[in-house]
Amino acid sequence: MPFKTAISLGVLSLLLGAIAPIYAQPEPQERKDEAKPQQAQHEEHAAKPAPRPQQSYGGGYHGGVKPTETTHGGVHPSGVPQHPQQVRSGFVQSRATSWSSEHRTWQQRGGYNGYRIPDDRFRNYFGHDHFFHIGGLPMYYVGGFPRFQYDGYWVTFMDPWPEDWAAAWYESDDVYIDYTGDGYYLYNRAHPGVGIAVTIAF
Repeated sequence: MPFKTAISLGVLSLLLGAIAPIYAQPEPQERKDEAKPQQAQHEEHAAKPAPRPQQSYGGGYHGGVKPTETTHGGVHPSGVPQHPQQVRSGFVQSRATSWSSEHRTWQQRGGYNGYRIPDDRFRNYFGHDHFFHIGGLPMYYVGGFPRFQYDGYWVTFMDPWPEDWAAAWYESDDVYIDYTGDGYYLYNRAHPGVGIAVTIAF
């Protein structure tokens, strides 16, 4: 046998020796799910409860804040459930030290992009003719901002309140919500012309 033929046969046998195990591997077994009838598969999946998503405190009303977030003066930002004293503490913490430098209009904030109250509902429940006291409404202190519920909407303060207002103004003063040019503001009838920027949400 010539030398070249011997080398060619040797290389060929090495290649066949390497390829043979690949083709000789057993076929994969049927998956267990495929072997079961479809009814049995359905029953097995139905018996397992679906994993519950990680839920945050407060849900949609409270911006989905997590229960592990820091507190503000002992008031949890989730807003659920809070003792009235905690809410009062939250309102006190929201007082401005210098209203003129801490207040910003919606235009200064880049514009209002929250929920818009439908016009017919706005005319019936909002504006300067529809005033109320915040103190009699559901209130929370959420993520550093006071929030209350009015006419089914959640109203969240985006500004601190002026330092010259009485400490319990939100319990006794007549307030109203109006849309003035660039967004929603809360106005206090005892302090005309001063608007606190607020957001509206369901």
